[in-house]
Amino acid sequence: MTRWGMVIDLDKCFACQSCTAACRMENNTPPAGPDQASRDRAILWNEVLPFVEGEYPRVKVLLVPRPCQQCDNPPCTHVCPVRATYKNAEGLVMVDYARCIGCRMCTVACPYQVRYFNWYAPEWPAALKAHLNPDPEVAPRPRGVVEKCTFCIHRRRHAEEKAAAEGRPFSATDYAPACVQTCTGRARYFGDLDDPNRLVYQLSHSPRAFRLLEEMGTEPKVYYLKQG
Repeated sequence: MTRWGMVIDLDKCFACQSCTAACRMENNTPPAGPDQASRDRAILWNEVLPFVEGEYPRVKVLLVPRPCQQCDNPPCTHVCPVRATYKNAEGLVMVDYARCIGCRMCTVACPYQVRYFNWYAPEWPAALKAHLNPDPEVAPRPRGVVEKCTFCIHRRRHAEEKAAAEGRPFSATDYAPACVQTCTGRARYFGDLDDPNRLVYQLSHSPRAFRLLEEMGTEPKVYYLKQG
């Protein structure tokens, strides 16, 4: 069974936000709009956060991309009263929108703050409607549910179907999330974390590799490479 994971090289990321834009268009993530943004609200499945180190005048800004960490031991799945958030057979943390009741206990339990409550019906400006992903598997989320990054699982399903139609076995190299495909600096690597022959496996075992809040025991499957 494939264990999907990601490695992000902080030496290569220069916060161009192409991953954020690609994620929004691939998954039809609704924009907040001026009114909601004025209330400090936003829905971003994939964003780049600045962390400031040191004190003036010796200040260093570290830019850290933050998708869902797809934990092996996700606290969000333990607190959902209706089991709307769960781990699938491949270890990806998913959300069943039909079951979600919007209690937001998962957003409280998640130490990475990567879950977003959809508090309003999606409002798409006319200029952006042409950018919507027509894929029927990318269903618009109804108001009142929690949503988040899924490593573009619909892409994996399509890649698997294509491999079956071509009469060949599905390979981990057949599929990549939108953020990985569009990363301008080639800072993101994706694949099977259990396959020693894959670059993503080798990078996750690099001396530069670390994981966010690793001490909490969530076992995230997103690794970062420290800046040199």
